[in-house]
Amino acid sequence: MRQAGAYSSMLVGGVSGRTGPHSLPLARIKRIMKRSSDDVRMISAEAPVVFSKACEHLIGVLVRRAWAAALRRKRRTLLKEDVAAAVANTDVFDFLVQVVQQQPK
Repeated sequence: MRQAGAYSSMLVGGVSGRTGPHSLPLARIKRIMKRSSDDVRMISAEAPVVFSKACEHLIGVLVRRAWAAALRRKRRTLLKEDVAAAVANTDVFDFLVQVVQQQPK
């Protein structure tokens, strides 16, 4: 009998339990993965689920840092400037610096 994979719980009931198995569209994630390189042809069913959870985590961390920036400016509304500040003040988000700078005002 084959054992369940490391990520099989994500496929069945999700990691969080609140959001179900995923809250980002898996078909869209799979399409992005296939378009990323001509070499990518086959993608397992588990891979988009893992990417979905990773994206959820990335968004959560970025939002918390942006929220802290908004609170420092005595606001309770999250603005794109807060996201830009979170990206600029966190080395891990260096790959997003150009994306944030390119956004029209």
